[in-house]
Amino acid sequence: MHAWPITDATEITIESLAQILALSDQVDVLLIGLGRDITALKPEILDALHAKNVIVEAVATGGAVRTYNILLGEKRAVAAALIAVETVR
Repeated sequence: MHAWPITDATEITIESLAQILALSDQVDVLLIGLGRDITALKPEILDALHAKNVIVEAVATGGAVRTYNILLGEKRAVAAALIAVETVR
């Protein structure tokens, strides 16, 4: 687990995913939590991850966390890059 300084989906770059790319031989699925809103990732990011045979799912952070827990429970090789969301109580 590493801190990820990304606070908005537009800040996601190949460089910000460098640690995951470096470990791509150990990851089958990468879940990217985009915060509360969903937006498309830049094509070069998808291309770089697909070139490493990593399946990418970019969804709202809540969904990414839930899916991560399920895949982890299934003992899948899963990684997550999550944009934090603030909860209101």
